[in-house]
Amino acid sequence: MKRSPDRQTKDGNMMGMAEKILQSPKYQRYDIPVDTVLDLLEQEASRFQNSRVLLKAVRQKLHNIMAPYLGDPDYLQATQRLEVAFQSNDRNQVLAACENLLNSHASTRERMPILSEFYERIFTVTGIPQVILDLGCGLHPFGFPWMGLPHNTAYHAYDLNKPRIDLIASFFRLQGLPPLAEQRDILLHPPEVQADVAFWFKEAHRLEQRKHGSNLPLWQSLKVHYLLVSLPSTSLSGKYDLAERQRKLVYETIDDLPWQATELEFDNELVFCINKLP
Repeated sequence: MKRSPDRQTKDGNMMGMAEKILQSPKYQRYDIPVDTVLDLLEQEASRFQNSRVLLKAVRQKLHNIMAPYLGDPDYLQATQRLEVAFQSNDRNQVLAACENLLNSHASTRERMPILSEFYERIFTVTGIPQVILDLGCGLHPFGFPWMGLPHNTAYHAYDLNKPRIDLIASFFRLQGLPPLAEQRDILLHPPEVQADVAFWFKEAHRLEQRKHGSNLPLWQSLKVHYLLVSLPSTSLSGKYDLAERQRKLVYETIDDLPWQATELEFDNELVFCINKLP
């Protein structure tokens, strides 16, 4: 069926605005999928008729999604450092390179003091996974050396940030893992891979900011045994206790489902181990 002239004009305007955002210096380096920006434009267009106000609203949402304020490494430099570390055959150099990357992002930096304990407690609940989905992964895959998992683990990592995904794929190859790192907007295109666990770390609250109520359909779509939802229990500044707000988000999301949740509490983080196959 042919589109009406009005619809064609609207689509063309949307694409023009999307390209304008993607070509801006702030976002050009991320190589963000165009369908992510078009989705934001479609969503915000119902609220803002003025194109200037619409662009401002979408840029703000994109800023929250990409979260540059949480930190980002120099990807070329990080790639080179990883290569040198693995070529040295010195595990300490490899760990130091991974620590450097984990420390460059606020969400993973907070976890550094308890890294080994963190995964040990999680896998005590879920069992040792053979297939993992890491959704909106950020720099979390660089914690693999502390996970205690075999090198035949199928570790699927997804993120919007293309340079980040390229770095993770390089790391997986160096680590001896299949390079299963993919740029994907998981809200628009949820993975269809069957897995033992899905990591959804420190992202559920930000997904709600992108589109209210969007966690439920995403969680339902995932073909996993355990969904591991992690949320910060305190604000970045440490001034505010967020634990009850985060519990409310998770338990209200799964309230009408026959899923069972085991809650693990760490210093600055809550992990909800949700068994989708109780």
